[in-house]
Amino acid sequence: MSRRSNGLVGIWAEAQRQQQRRLEAQARYQRDQERQQRAYDRELARAQREQRAAYRQHREAEARRRTEELDARVESLQGLLAEGCRAPAFRAGALTRPEQVEAFSPGQLAHPIRMPDPNQYQPQGGWAASRRAQAQAEAQSRFERDWHAAQAAEAQRRQQLAAYQLQYQQWADAQLAEIRRHNAGIAEMAAGLRNKDPEAAVEYFSAALYASTSWPDDLPRQVSAAYDSAARQLVLNWELPKYDVVPETKSVRYMPTADQEKETARPVAQRRSLYRDVLAQCLLLVLHDLFGADEFGALESVALNGFVDDHDPATGRRTHMFLATVMATRSTFAELHLEQVNPVDCLVNGLRGQLSARPDQCATVRPVRVPEDVGDGVVTHGGDEEPDLYEMDPIAFESLVADLFRAMGMQAVTTQRSNDGGVDVDALDPAPIRGGKIVVQVKRYRNTVPPTAVRDLYGTVQDAGANKGVLVTTSRFGPGSHTFANGKPLELVSGPELVDLLHRHGLRGRLGSGERAVPAPRTAPDDEPAAGAGADDHNVLGMYWAGGVALDVCALVCRGSSVLDDDHFVFFNNPRTPDGAVRALPPGAPDRAAIRVAFDALPERADRLVIVAAVDPELNPAADLSGFTQAGIRLLDSEGTQLDRLEVSDGRPHETALVLGSFRRRAGGDWDFVVGGKGYRGGLEELVQEYGIEVA
Repeated sequence: MSRRSNGLVGIWAEAQRQQQRRLEAQARYQRDQERQQRAYDRELARAQREQRAAYRQHREAEARRRTEELDARVESLQGLLAEGCRAPAFRAGALTRPEQVEAFSPGQLAHPIRMPDPNQYQPQGGWAASRRAQAQAEAQSRFERDWHAAQAAEAQRRQQLAAYQLQYQQWADAQLAEIRRHNAGIAEMAAGLRNKDPEAAVEYFSAALYASTSWPDDLPRQVSAAYDSAARQLVLNWELPKYDVVPETKSVRYMPTADQEKETARPVAQRRSLYRDVLAQCLLLVLHDLFGADEFGALESVALNGFVDDHDPATGRRTHMFLATVMATRSTFAELHLEQVNPVDCLVNGLRGQLSARPDQCATVRPVRVPEDVGDGVVTHGGDEEPDLYEMDPIAFESLVADLFRAMGMQAVTTQRSNDGGVDVDALDPAPIRGGKIVVQVKRYRNTVPPTAVRDLYGTVQDAGANKGVLVTTSRFGPGSHTFANGKPLELVSGPELVDLLHRHGLRGRLGSGERAVPAPRTAPDDEPAAGAGADDHNVLGMYWAGGVALDVCALVCRGSSVLDDDHFVFFNNPRTPDGAVRALPPGAPDRAAIRVAFDALPERADRLVIVAAVDPELNPAADLSGFTQAGIRLLDSEGTQLDRLEVSDGRPHETALVLGSFRRRAGGDWDFVVGGKGYRGGLEELVQEYGIEVA
């Protein structure tokens, strides 16, 4: 007899089956996870291997690149003479300047103001006869108002164009006169060469060496020369490259085990041999350039001495050490085929010259003849480049000033960098009565030196018990400084005076690029200088940019982020501040806008001068600043000499006003330029509101 199941066994069996399925699913999941982890680990290991391989390839490529640069450097040194012989010979005509100046470019002033079209002034609305008549009268009134405004604007444009054209013509005439004076000087020098004039000969052949395209830019070009007209011989000392011109390293190899580059040193004998070869090539190349440039038959022979300007290993003092010398006649040199010679053999055996056997150790030779043997007509020109005093290292600049005082017959040394008591150079003038102890301060400024610096120097003179104090700067001094120094044992040497003194005493130095700008005309009578500043104590900010967008360039005299008042906002309807310290000027080429600033005359409460630009809504009503590119500010002195070039941000689409930058007063009275870049979509109105100006 069968028993009826109560269902518990079936429930239990189903639970067992479900449990088994869960365990199997869990096992499958675990296996999948382990499989994915193994795949991830394999991929990670592969990526790490590839990364290590890529890193190694990068380091090996970098080592190869450095080795290739070293090989290329050695190859260029070995081919110095051959490459130089392929360069064209120098001619006097290369010194002449074409009689042409930049064309007159009035910019927007060249475009007449667009006159209103009467067809665009149609009556608006009006069904009744009386209303139609009124609408016609209103349209005619609007047309006449706009027509008169356009006529006034056109008259103003013509007036500005005529003034600008007159200004340009004056500038162009001055430029042409300068070019003609220069060319007349070249013609006079050529005539002097034909007459064997020593001064003309030295000037011309020095120019030939400096203008030569044979010399790499990194080789020095310093020369002292004299010309013996009776013997038709040029005698000169020419600076040679130092031993480090030959790379000390021969090759570079990457060591993966140590993860570093290993440099293989060039054998000493190989490096010395290559250095001697370079020195010989330099002397032969100088002779080649000199004889090649002699289109006037002024040279029968050349006495050439090569020196390095370095520390004498015997005394430790910096001096000229002669490493090579040769005297070559034109006829002997003309028989040489320089492209095929061994430079050392040619110099020593072919021309009977002398070359140091150990130039790496500065073993010197005795020059055959030096410029001083010729007479007093020795001319010395600076080294590889006239150094920019603005960019010179501060310590080097102080040393240059000390060299100047020594060249003027005084004893001078630079002081220690700490605890110098405000003295950069100590000098002693041995002259009786007027001589004595002199303390010198050096200020490498671009902006006007503040009067506080002059007062501080006077205090230093008194504390040090000195006979005189001298303040030397690359900039200028304002009237306040000169007024304080008057009657006191103080002497102020401005940047242009410093450059003149350096050149008069055989030293080198320049102020910036030396570019000249069109002199900006005064906008006030000569008897109306800016308050607190002399007529020449100002700067000009010349703004330039690419693109055809017409802009209004404005200036705000501020304290912090707020303009002092509405009168200190200089724009088209307010061309100057009440004190005249800031005023708008007609621009001179290549500038498209200009502002005159007397920084020392700005109110004491002002700590920044903000320069802004905005789209002219009348000339370019639909324009934005996307066309405002390649923009900058040229900082000029009162004579139009460019002191600096300040980059500003480009404009952006949909913005119609932009802060170009701000000049900010620093402690001590100096001013620094900070680039702006904030743009505004609401034009000049939105911009000036942010600086606290209410716009009606």
